[in-house]
Amino acid sequence: MSENTNHTGEGSSRRTFLKTTSALVGGAMLGGVNAQLARGAAHPGGSDEIKIALIGCGGRGTGAALQALATKGKVTLWAAADAFADNMRASIDNIKKQVERGKRDGDELLKDATVNVSPERQFDGFDAYKKALDSGVDLVILATPPGFRPIHFDAAVEAGKHIFMEKPLATDAPGVRRVLATNEKAKEKNLMVAVGLQRRHDQRYVETIKRIHDGAIGDVIATRVYWNGGGLWVRPRKPEQTEMEYQMRNWYYFTWLCGDHIVEQHIHNLDVGNWIHNAHPISAQGMGGRQVRTGKEYGEIFDHHAVEFTFADGSRMFSQCRHMEGCASEVREHAHGSKGTLDIDDGDHGGVIITKEGKWQSPGEKKDNHHQEHHDLFAALRDGRTYNEVQYGAESTMTAILGRMATYSGKIIKWDDALAKGINLAPKNYDFSATPPVLPNKDGFYPVPVPGKHKVMTS
Repeated sequence: MSENTNHTGEGSSRRTFLKTTSALVGGAMLGGVNAQLARGAAHPGGSDEIKIALIGCGGRGTGAALQALATKGKVTLWAAADAFADNMRASIDNIKKQVERGKRDGDELLKDATVNVSPERQFDGFDAYKKALDSGVDLVILATPPGFRPIHFDAAVEAGKHIFMEKPLATDAPGVRRVLATNEKAKEKNLMVAVGLQRRHDQRYVETIKRIHDGAIGDVIATRVYWNGGGLWVRPRKPEQTEMEYQMRNWYYFTWLCGDHIVEQHIHNLDVGNWIHNAHPISAQGMGGRQVRTGKEYGEIFDHHAVEFTFADGSRMFSQCRHMEGCASEVREHAHGSKGTLDIDDGDHGGVIITKEGKWQSPGEKKDNHHQEHHDLFAALRDGRTYNEVQYGAESTMTAILGRMATYSGKIIKWDDALAKGINLAPKNYDFSATPPVLPNKDGFYPVPVPGKHKVMTS
């Protein structure tokens, strides 16, 4: 594993919530299947093969599966599951082609990779994840829209599988609470759980933020975090689609599925802010709305958010995220301390610290941190080390949800209230004929949250 091991345990935050303990200390040996894998005896006959199932076969899931296959040792993609059969088949074909190309090109990391997803291990529908979990795999990749993450995480832990799950970990506070409760079971079972917040696996970030924690810029007074850029894809409605299928196909534009882009995307920058502050915020206030992305095809989410988060020590995090073409773009994090400043991103320059003593720049080489997080997970799995990233993943997810609650409501929202009383966004039933939590009016427009009126908490 990388030095980021320190951030998978008690170093992720001084203040946790729901009285959960921090993750186990990295480096300890585990019993059960972890130790078996470390000894090269995961299966009868002493094979060190790790079989994986991909649950959620979109672009990110496909990429995550390829990155998992391209790690040291024998890894086999054994099963795949998606709500939509066409997504699943396209993903498997894409993965096969890229693995074959890598082998032809002599990619050492793919020499032991295998794609062996036979037809009986290809599953579609809302219950496809259950069948994938029961297909004889060791590890699952959870990459569906995040509204399903708490349900799928719960089922994977119940099935005793190691897990890589994409961020965010939920779209509402009840989902975060469920993830934290499930994680206690995961730790009892010695299951490894990785979370797709890849900046935690970028050595330039790790070294830079370690310096901040060691006092390089003094006391952190404020951070500024940004994900300002253009828009994303839209998939036009088809006449034969049910409302549930249409929303599933366009999951990014519905809060119950996506969480809004402050949760689904901006979580990366908010996670870095929490990491720098070494805590989660205790309250938030902000504003947001829909300025340019106002068509019915954009569902119910905002196209911009600006939030001020307050931490227990009085420091602040100022957050912006925007989806607007033709505007200034920035995806970066900054910190201001009593003795200097920090500018950090995952581009070419990494971290830069400026104090009166001079300028320091992270010396590390830029690497693919999306890939590195899989190298770290699979190395730990084979070595039998503990590995659990849920605590900070859940805190950063809840931070983003807190920000959305503040912008949607226009009110100052406290962390404890948000976590305890945040509204459940999930549908009553998961079926293509079921009614989603939000419906369009007679003209096809969805209700958009109105600050000052929109309810975000139960009474």
